[in-house]
Amino acid sequence: MTLSTSSMYPEATASTFECASQLGYDGVELMVGMDSVSADIDQVVALSDYHRMPVTSVHAPCLIVTPNVWGTDPWGKLATSGEAARRFGAHLIVVHPPFRWQRDYATRFEAGIAELNAAPENKEAGVIYAVENMYPWRTPAGKFLAYAPDWDPTMRSYDHLTLDLSHASTAHKQSLDLVRSWGPRLAHLHLTDGSGSFKDEHLLPGEGTQRAWEVVRDAVGRGFDGDVVIEVNTHRFTSRADRQDALGRILEQTRRAVAEGMASRLPSYSGSTASTERG
Repeated sequence: MTLSTSSMYPEATASTFECASQLGYDGVELMVGMDSVSADIDQVVALSDYHRMPVTSVHAPCLIVTPNVWGTDPWGKLATSGEAARRFGAHLIVVHPPFRWQRDYATRFEAGIAELNAAPENKEAGVIYAVENMYPWRTPAGKFLAYAPDWDPTMRSYDHLTLDLSHASTAHKQSLDLVRSWGPRLAHLHLTDGSGSFKDEHLLPGEGTQRAWEVVRDAVGRGFDGDVVIEVNTHRFTSRADRQDALGRILEQTRRAVAEGMASRLPSYSGSTASTERG
C-alpha cells in the first residue's frame, strides 16, 4: 500500500515521505507538480533515501494545473516521467488521456503509449505506462467531453490501466464493473471514493458510493497484484495529527481488505508469488 503525495496537500511533498514512513506505508506515489520539490528528481531521491521510503509510481504532470512542469511538450513530459521512474526504481507511470484541444497529441496517443511500453529502456527497467480513467466534465449547460480519444479507456487499446474510484464516481460509473471488465489490464488502483457529484471529490474510502473496500477485495481476489495507492482529499483536516490519523486508519483498513481478497482467490492464483505488501 502506497501513499500519494496529493493526499498530504496542502502540505508539501516532503511531508508525504515523512508521514508514509511514520505510518508504515510501503512506498509513495509522486504526483509531479504538486510543488517545486516534486519536479526536482534529485531532491525526491534525497527524500526517498532519507526516509527509506521508495517511490513506487510516478504520476506524470498532465493535469490542467501543470502545463509547464517538465516542459510544455506532452511527449517530453512522458519521456521525463520515464527517466524519473527509472532513477527512482519505480515500476509504473500514471498518465491521463490528452485534453481534446491537444489535437496532435491526442491523435497519436494510443500508438504513442504502446511505443513507450515497448521501449527497451522501459522494458528492461520494468516500467509501464498505465492510462487512468477520467470523466466527462459536467456543467449546468450539460456535459463537456474534455478528453480525447476518450475519458473512458475501457474500449481503447492500452495494455495497462489505472483505476481511480473518484473519477469513476464523477463519471457515474461503478468501479466494481470496471475491475471486472478490465481484467488483467488493471495495473494500478487509486483508492478513494465519491458520491456521484459533478466534482472530482476524492473522498476517504467508504465515505462515498463506490463500495471501495469491496473493490479492493474483488480486484485482489481476481489476481490484481499492483499498487493500491491512497489518493484522497484531506483538506478538511486542520492539523498534521488529524490528517495522519485518518491516513493511518485507511492503511489499516486497506491491508485488511487486501488480506481478505487474497484469502478469496481462486485456486489458480494460490501459487502466485506476488507480494500483497507492494500493493
